[in-house]
Amino acid sequence: MTATPDDCLARNEWICGEYLSTRRQILGDAVVQHLQLTAVSVLIALAVAVPLAVAARRWRWTAGPVLGVTTVLYTIPSLAMFSLLLPLYGLSASLVIAGLALYSLTLLVRNILAGLRAVPEETRQAARGMGYGPIRLLLAVELPLALPAAMAGLRIAVVSAVSLVTIGAIVGYGGLGNLIYSGMNTYFKAQVLTASALCVIIAVAADLLLLLVQRYVTPWTRAVSA
Repeated sequence: MTATPDDCLARNEWICGEYLSTRRQILGDAVVQHLQLTAVSVLIALAVAVPLAVAARRWRWTAGPVLGVTTVLYTIPSLAMFSLLLPLYGLSASLVIAGLALYSLTLLVRNILAGLRAVPEETRQAARGMGYGPIRLLLAVELPLALPAAMAGLRIAVVSAVSLVTIGAIVGYGGLGNLIYSGMNTYFKAQVLTASALCVIIAVAADLLLLLVQRYVTPWTRAVSA
């Protein structure tokens, strides 16, 4: 009779504490890469989305092209997007970051623009009457009042980016996606489940953190809901 393996790794079980203890460094490196790719891509998208949304709000004729182009970008399948960007960035982390940033643009531009459009016109007129110029009006009145909608878009963009980072495994820069991909190829159950669970944990934790930030920077929304 064949002896039964005495540990969960040898038995290739889905839940295995031995995997966590022996692959701690590998998991840590994958989590760090996952967080870095997510954060950098969303920050780049945010830096591009804010001026685009402001331009679309100020010059209304630009809203259609801006929303149209970002929407088309969002509809491109991830593998096709990476293929289109490959000649520019090669097989690098920049390829994944660029793709994720383009996907995040649609969510961010639409929500920031919606927030800016929701600012009451009488509020703008009152600020102008107090001597606010265009830049001061934007920074001190319009953007703060657009924060609830902008933060909602940011939360969705971050959660989406956390999941899309895993696709970067096809070029070797997928964070936890690398472990999921290699684990599926070798049918390494504990690795697939652990890496997938960590992706979910990161997404939920990021969303909760941004929700707390949103509640902190927009205290007037709590007063209204109360």
